[in-house]
Amino acid sequence: MNTGADTTDTFAAPLPARPPSSRVWRRLRDDRWGLFGLLLVLGYFGISLAVWSGMAGQDWSAASGGRWQPVSAEYWFGTNVLGQDIFQRSLYSVRVAFEIGLLVAATSTLLGALLGALAGWRSGSAADDAVLFVAGVLDSIPFYLFVAAVAFAMRGNPWAMHFAMVATFWTTTCRLVRAEVMRLKSREFVQSALALGLSAPRTVLRHVLPNTVHVLLAQGAIVIVAAIKAEVILSFLGLGVHDGVSWGLMLAESTQEVLAGRFNNLLAASLPLFGILLGFNLVADALQDALDPRATPA
Repeated sequence: MNTGADTTDTFAAPLPARPPSSRVWRRLRDDRWGLFGLLLVLGYFGISLAVWSGMAGQDWSAASGGRWQPVSAEYWFGTNVLGQDIFQRSLYSVRVAFEIGLLVAATSTLLGALLGALAGWRSGSAADDAVLFVAGVLDSIPFYLFVAAVAFAMRGNPWAMHFAMVATFWTTTCRLVRAEVMRLKSREFVQSALALGLSAPRTVLRHVLPNTVHVLLAQGAIVIVAAIKAEVILSFLGLGVHDGVSWGLMLAESTQEVLAGRFNNLLAASLPLFGILLGFNLVADALQDALDPRATPA
């Protein structure tokens, strides 16, 4: 009885490969800084949900206190020059940051994905040249100059800032997706779909774009960071939020208060801003590492 051959065959049998989703989760789980960033983002998101549901931050505009009251049990960060609760204003600003960041990121990423897929699928054609030309023109315009022009043209429209961000942020996503589509369109599964009679638009939507998710997720997280920073800077300059409050407006108010030795507004805006940007940056880095198809399998 020869058992050696059977034993060799048993041990030589290949192990089943882990599915891509399993490998991504393992990479994310092993990235401690990425998990820390995710906890930060979830914490801020919980605050924004509390504000959206009316459980917190609803009294941000009420001038219920005295001028520049110190930190107390009633006013955790004190009050500003108008007697408004700085802590309530900081909480409400979390909601504003998430609304702008998520809306701009989702819209610009979707726009960049569609235009990038069109340019990549029709690379070398007039459509490709047109998309790249528009992206190049928008990238050549200084961002804040473009926003100022849009804000002036739209005459104080509350969506002027959002429009300017989306019109600028889609270009990077477009170029990344274009490169991925150009790489994927010659693959066998795409050619097989076309050979079976699937139209080009359906092939792109069903088989090509889903394989660019790793680009879209990582780029979307990066755009959220860029949108939040841009909103703060624009609001600080008076080109952003008008009918509300944000960390940018709080920082603008603090410029006069710091001269009077009052730092509550400055700290209540800058520290939460640092935390949310740190969280999204860590998540973006973790997503890039975990979703990179060229990384060594875990």
